[in-house]
Amino acid sequence: MYREYFGLKELPFSITPDPRYLYLSEKHREALAHLVYGVDSEVGFVLLTGEVGTGKTTVCRCLLEQIPENTDIAFILNPIMTVEELLATICDELGISYLEGNNSIKVFVDKINAYLLDTYAGGRKTVLIIEEAQNLSHDVLEQVRLLTNLETNQQKLLQIIMVGQPELNNILSRKELQQLSQRITARYHLGPLSKKEVSAYVNHRLTVAGACSKLFPDSIIGKLYDASRGIPRLINVICDRALLGVYVEGKKLVDKYTLAKATQEVLGELEVKKQKRKMLQWVLTSLLVISCGAVLAMAYYNHRSQLSAIKIQTMLNANVKKTEPQKLYTLYWPSNQPIDHSKNMAYKTLFMQWGIPYEIQGKGTICQQAKAKGLRCLNGPGSLNELIRLNRPAVLKLFDDKGHEFYAALTKLYGDTALLVIGTETKTVDVKEIEQRWLGDYTLLWRVPQNFKGNIHLGYRGYEVRWLEKQLSIIQGRTMKPLEDLLYDNALVKQVKKIQLTEGLVPDGIVGPQTIIHLNNIAGGDEPVLIKKADNK
Repeated sequence: MYREYFGLKELPFSITPDPRYLYLSEKHREALAHLVYGVDSEVGFVLLTGEVGTGKTTVCRCLLEQIPENTDIAFILNPIMTVEELLATICDELGISYLEGNNSIKVFVDKINAYLLDTYAGGRKTVLIIEEAQNLSHDVLEQVRLLTNLETNQQKLLQIIMVGQPELNNILSRKELQQLSQRITARYHLGPLSKKEVSAYVNHRLTVAGACSKLFPDSIIGKLYDASRGIPRLINVICDRALLGVYVEGKKLVDKYTLAKATQEVLGELEVKKQKRKMLQWVLTSLLVISCGAVLAMAYYNHRSQLSAIKIQTMLNANVKKTEPQKLYTLYWPSNQPIDHSKNMAYKTLFMQWGIPYEIQGKGTICQQAKAKGLRCLNGPGSLNELIRLNRPAVLKLFDDKGHEFYAALTKLYGDTALLVIGTETKTVDVKEIEQRWLGDYTLLWRVPQNFKGNIHLGYRGYEVRWLEKQLSIIQGRTMKPLEDLLYDNALVKQVKKIQLTEGLVPDGIVGPQTIIHLNNIAGGDEPVLIKKADNK
């Protein structure tokens, strides 16, 4: 099909779940944080809702990868069942034995309760996840509520996560289900992607699949957003059909015509017409409202315009730093320099940011050279927002107008402008230009703790835990614990999760590269950064 035509390693918009293609938008991160919070804090009941195709299952799969090893999971995928079938399925998922043919609800509940008490005594947790929960009958929902009664004097024995479509909220708001609704301690509604997130999502999947150029120009992302309504599953199907159309027509990029045709094929002409009618009605209504308010708005505007202009100019002046270069350049590879040397030139600049030499003809790969100096590589795909959060200089893989790749070193960010070292030239460019020529591939360097061997997990001992305790004590302004035989215990894990949640990371309690970078950023140090603290004031 079109995979070979575009030089892709695999199809980028398959709707089958693949963790390599996982794209966590801000909304997905927040949803995941709510689920992790529910499991970690033992609150008993968490609700996640969202439209079809928004990524609820993706978030749940991500949750399963973050759950501690001392947690048992019962996963209910098809909730269209009786109370007895639900309880039997829970027993099957948890490996609880029962007599074949048993239909006694009491027998099932007693066995589940005995199992939960045993696992609790053994220091284990149990989580029940129910997908498509909007299909649960009233009787089954009532039984789910009764399961939350299984508890000790200190805590709930069973954490429950219900995942469903928006109508689940309406179901739970019914008077007869108020007792169940009142037990939900954390709720999150997963909305669609924004227009900017749609662009990042598409580029992320293309990069993972091995794309060497932007196959969906920025000029059509708005059309894709309107057609898909920001729903990831629809984005996948439309993009897949659009790439097939480009292949059939022998084109190089997806244009407006091809995208429109793909949208019609996916949504159907009637659905497209329905959307157009809704849009027309919205436009007419908006025009009427605007017309009615224009006279009043004009009077107010005339009164406020001069004051507003002065205020805005003052804000702009306050945010322009003396160190910020003012002249902007077009982003391109210098014609007087060999483009095939761009990678080595970019990494030489990156290494210079850290004050270490880069040997172009040296032994070992780029990352091996960094490791010899106490550093490590962190590779994307990612987004500009992710780089801002990590706040480290990075090498970006960019593309020119002809689809040729070249590398540049991103060394500073000043609001809407960035400092790039392209070959031997240092240029200040608009960040929008970077987004237009960058699919998200990046490499940055980060400093490892002393004697670092790998990610720090619960129960770990060693020099890394001493480093972690030191960073946390600096951040929290407290005295360090005694350094002898420090253990990465539950108390430290909770502190790390709190910071991960605040920093927009997956709150899994695992101290890996991104968490280490964020801890270093908060604690302060002499590492090179994209944005200095003074630049944010």
